Amino acid sequence: MILDLPVGRALHRFRRLNGIKQGHVAELFSVSQGTVSRWESGTHEPEIHHRERIFAMIAAQANNDADAALRRLVCSSTMAVHLVCDATHRLLAASPSRVAGWASRADDFIGRSLWPFASPEIVAAEAGLRDRGWFEQPGQRLRFHTGSNDSNVVVVRASLMQWETVPLADGRIGRLTTTIE
Repeated sequence: MILDLPVGRALHRFRRLNGIKQGHVAELFSVSQGTVSRWESGTHEPEIHHRERIFAMIAAQANNDADAALRRLVCSSTMAVHLVCDATHRLLAASPSRVAGWASRADDFIGRSLWPFASPEIVAAEAGLRDRGWFEQPGQRLRFHTGSNDSNVVVVRASLMQWETVPLADGRIGRLTTTIE
């Protein structure tokens, strides 16, 4: 479920990349600046209604003309690759090789979070991102081995996977996910 994803560091990175002060976020969410600071440091988790609003604010879309080339490159790649919003795991684009094992077309999943289909290794890798400084700056890359998931809908096969952050035109961050082997 999307609300299981870490939100504080993603909010921090979104704010920094877009020049937004904690005080402004606090005003938008009717909380104190200290509360926003605790969310971002991970010492306090936002309540469900705040998490939903934060994800809505920071969610990448990649559906504008400025990101068309990136979408086209992903969708025409011969590699098993897909692009998701780094904060919400919502699918933005996928290659035919990636979708070949799925139960539906990529278009059926665009805008939906792929998080429910994560393997245990993907969940563990996501949990370690904060300690790696993943959310501190763009241009991150991580390679790890994943096992398969137990889904027939969006299949994850045992493989070497690579995650790379990609800045999108609207200031949000995408995550390019590539199966290496």
